[in-house]
Amino acid sequence: MPELPEVETIRRQLAPRLVGCSVTEAWAFPSAKFDQAPAAIGSQVVEVRRRGKYLLVDLRRDGGPTAGDRTAGDRTVGGPAHEGVHDRPATSELVVHLGMTGRLAVHEGRGDVVDHHPHLRAWWSLDDGRVLTFHDTRRFGRIAVVPAGRYDALPTLAALGPEPDDEAFTGEHLRRSVNAGRRRIKTALLSQRPVAGVGNIYADEALWRAGVDPRARRLTRAGADRLRDAVREVLREGIDHGGTTLRDYVDADGATGTNQHRLDCYGRAGQECHRCGTTLRGAVLDARSTTWCPTCQPR
Repeated sequence: MPELPEVETIRRQLAPRLVGCSVTEAWAFPSAKFDQAPAAIGSQVVEVRRRGKYLLVDLRRDGGPTAGDRTAGDRTVGGPAHEGVHDRPATSELVVHLGMTGRLAVHEGRGDVVDHHPHLRAWWSLDDGRVLTFHDTRRFGRIAVVPAGRYDALPTLAALGPEPDDEAFTGEHLRRSVNAGRRRIKTALLSQRPVAGVGNIYADEALWRAGVDPRARRLTRAGADRLRDAVREVLREGIDHGGTTLRDYVDADGATGTNQHRLDCYGRAGQECHRCGTTLRGAVLDARSTTWCPTCQPR
């Protein structure tokens, strides 16, 4: 499943291509997971943001620059046609969760991109002739259009913990969040309550880097500080390398990430630890595959 670095990579690619454009037409696959996509019709894209693993497209219904006001260069990298757009408050948000196999892409024209593709779940025509599409092979993704800032219908999004770079994400916050329950530390991380955006891959990497056993149920102050720093580091590095592609993930240009070539822990059970040479162990913890070093991450 795409985690924060993968979603952030896609956000950075989509933002300059979508901001300032208006949605003129849309279609959704007949499923409650996707059928709100057409609610974006008639809105202009104000901003493309991310919260945890969710993409949030801020929309406003008061028009804005028309297709004739933009040049091809403006559409691709953001330019004069987008000035002032960010100052217009959003009235609604298009919320997209990629699930396990979701992919967003912008196409230069409709052509046949919106016809007869077995995994197409939604598309949005833009006022400059381009089309934004959402494909999802396994249909674990989600699309919703909600009033700006109102996530009552999306309780998982509403309950997310702080972003990794937020000031609120301190070692003490992390320690209290984990120690408040009796769950394993890794399971607590994956709940999205201590911090937003961490999934299975980056949890294993951060715990290994911090020297914290994923099976433990309590964090010390020192361990919490190390883990906070490690979470920030592995997520930033994941973004720097375009995300981690193990099977399905590709970015908005269809390219794979390269962070999979830099993993120290995740998926390496039975191989030598890069730090101490001990054979890494693997197990299924709370239904998630987990890898750790018994030497570097003592219980």
